[in-house]
Amino acid sequence: MSEKTAAKSPMPRLKELYNSKLASELLTELNLGNINQVPKLEKIVINVGLGKAKEKKKVIEVATNTVTKITGQKPIDTVAKKSIAGFKLREGNKIGIKTTLRGDRMYEFLDRLVNIVMPRLRDFHGTSLSSFDKTGNYSIGISDQSVFPELTFDETTTTHGLQIVIVINNEDWSHSKALLTKLGVPFEKENK
Repeated sequence: MSEKTAAKSPMPRLKELYNSKLASELLTELNLGNINQVPKLEKIVINVGLGKAKEKKKVIEVATNTVTKITGQKPIDTVAKKSIAGFKLREGNKIGIKTTLRGDRMYEFLDRLVNIVMPRLRDFHGTSLSSFDKTGNYSIGISDQSVFPELTFDETTTTHGLQIVIVINNEDWSHSKALLTKLGVPFEKENK
């Protein structure tokens, strides 16, 4: 197909908002020297650890189906790098699955996570401020996959949790917090 006949898909809402408004706002609010210093989303990694269920084929299938449906990408297997006798773990055993989102899929997933999934969480009072690592990446743990609207009731009968890591290119963790706040991530209120 030529460029004229190919239908151009619309830019994700959060990506358009970041490019048109948020980047320039963060530049002035954080007193940065140039636009390349502004914090930016690099990737989002969704991980499901199988733990004790690593031998149960149904749990592996359910976890793979969940990650595929909520991200639009097929996950890869994560395997043990070394044997640990106390955990009955052998090198090369499958211990989980993960997928990495970049570009448009990353922004679309974050938009759905913030605006659809988080409001559906039971007893949700905001995400924890202590979930930043020392480089400014942010981790969110979800204990039950049934909060994702893409999944049917039958697909959520076998429950499992998942971890979402938002990797941010930044200079300081406070810059990451400022970016996520602008993108709509609800942080819990600080006790004063």
